[in-house]
Amino acid sequence: MGKPTGFMEYTRQDRAYKPVEERIKHFEEFVIPLSDQELKEQGARCMDCGIPFCHQGCPVNNIIPDWNDLVWKGEWQRAIKVLHSTNNFPEFTGRICPAPCQEACTLNLTDEPVTIKTIECAIVDRAWDNGWIKPLPAQHKTGKKVAVVGSGPAGMACAQQLARAGHDVTLFEKNDRIGGLLRYGIPDFKMEKRLIDRRGEQMQAEGVIFRLSTHVGSDISSGQLMNEFDAVALTGGSELPRDLPVMGRELEGVHFAMQFLPQQNRREAGDAVAADLSITATDKHVIVIGGGDTGSDCIGTSIRQACKSVTQLEILPKPPEREDKGLTWPDWPNKMRTSSSQEEGTTRDWCVASKEFIGENGKLSKIRCVRVEWEKDDQGTWQMNEIEGSEFELDADLVLLAMGFIHPVHEGMLNDLGVDYDGRGNVKGNTEGADAYKTSIDKVFAAGDIRRGQSLVVWAIREGRQCARAIDEFLMGSSELPR
Repeated sequence: MGKPTGFMEYTRQDRAYKPVEERIKHFEEFVIPLSDQELKEQGARCMDCGIPFCHQGCPVNNIIPDWNDLVWKGEWQRAIKVLHSTNNFPEFTGRICPAPCQEACTLNLTDEPVTIKTIECAIVDRAWDNGWIKPLPAQHKTGKKVAVVGSGPAGMACAQQLARAGHDVTLFEKNDRIGGLLRYGIPDFKMEKRLIDRRGEQMQAEGVIFRLSTHVGSDISSGQLMNEFDAVALTGGSELPRDLPVMGRELEGVHFAMQFLPQQNRREAGDAVAADLSITATDKHVIVIGGGDTGSDCIGTSIRQACKSVTQLEILPKPPEREDKGLTWPDWPNKMRTSSSQEEGTTRDWCVASKEFIGENGKLSKIRCVRVEWEKDDQGTWQMNEIEGSEFELDADLVLLAMGFIHPVHEGMLNDLGVDYDGRGNVKGNTEGADAYKTSIDKVFAAGDIRRGQSLVVWAIREGRQCARAIDEFLMGSSELPR
């Protein structure tokens, strides 16, 4: 905890954003950090709540009260050690995690939670600026070889932990750079990619070998991995997008969000995007279907590309402005949230189903929609019904489907290996006991979205760390890696 009376003495204060008219002109981060004194006071607000519910809210079980207290005391170097003890990449979570820890904070009962995410980001940014973060190569090598397939946050965390345990780790990535969706799904204005590059350099100094532009199941066979490595970790994510198979789906101008977002990230990295493949929102009426984070990223990117308009459609009802704390706290509540991208200028609409894409000469021009209502049936299950006579059309030059992902891609590596799938199509595996993170195939493990389904970066880091420990135990009989 921080100062015993800090939560009564200091008001809640969080990071601010640069003005909309300024930030939409570029793809750089636009968060304005707090001053040292402001951070000190925010750390002091961490109260002596007895049970730190923030631990439960945080998937990696960050030791939040401890580093809040250290920031209050000005002991920043100790704070980064505590932070790194549970989280390999706090600069990622400090930028793009939705912060379930803050929803679980005791002070959230009065809507004034400690600004945990802001303090976390400040700790790690200061540590990098001061040169406190250095490679931690293993003192002794085990001689065991591990392949990690997929370099998103789960793969990065798994590879780093295994390398620090002394194993020879090769990280396979089908793209030309590491990072997975952090690299090619998250816009630069939310997280600049130099942060991933910096961690990549640290991991290489710790002994991790990167095999980039190498698609396992295509460029290298799954069988070759099984023959050459003592263990294999599957951390390839959940990449099969949910489609919208309505009339007109084939029209030019209807794309998955993950066909659109990576192109801008590549442009920001200085890569060329072929003109015949380029998808941009410039001077177009954009419709984003899906109300989640990916949809929000499409909005912010479209605005920066100078679209004519952008409208976000969500099939579910509009959430309540404020949750009932007595029913939801300390769990993650369903409530109205507005992202920084949505604040920049978009029309949001709820209880809308998309019925047809309309166009001429093979090119999209409109979308036909209908309003829906949700009611419970006799078994208490929510059912959606279209409202008669509520159909309407919107101008649409570009539709971006941001409705989430179904499960990992089965064709190729996964089917070649012959792993079992769960009922949702994810790689089957549990997280507890002697078989933690093991798949149905001997010496093959799975972690992150490929196992649990589409989720948060913080869950990916947790699973990557825990999978590394499970692999270490499998190879060595025991492990000193934290779980």
